[in-house]
Amino acid sequence: MGFLDKAKAAVEQGAAKAKDAAEDVQQKRDLSSTYNELGKTAFDLIESGELSHPQLADLAEKIRGLKEKIAGDDDVLVGATAGTSSEEYDDSQPPAMPN
Repeated sequence: MGFLDKAKAAVEQGAAKAKDAAEDVQQKRDLSSTYNELGKTAFDLIESGELSHPQLADLAEKIRGLKEKIAGDDDVLVGATAGTSSEEYDDSQPPAMPN
């Protein structure tokens, strides 16, 4: 077997390993996505009263708290931008320079 044959075999072997690695990564992403979907479905069932288990109660409460916090943060962001409009800026003036 000549040098080029060995190089070609090494490239093919590397390509096969890369393909296997890519498939593994995709399978792990699919697994993670499916766990996420399962969790969302379980939470919806908990909220509807169709599912109840002590081990799920703490996690469901944590999700509720995080959702409330996110909703509160959205309110703060909306309030912070309230009253701002492009009319407050004078386009004829250059932008302010930092100190």
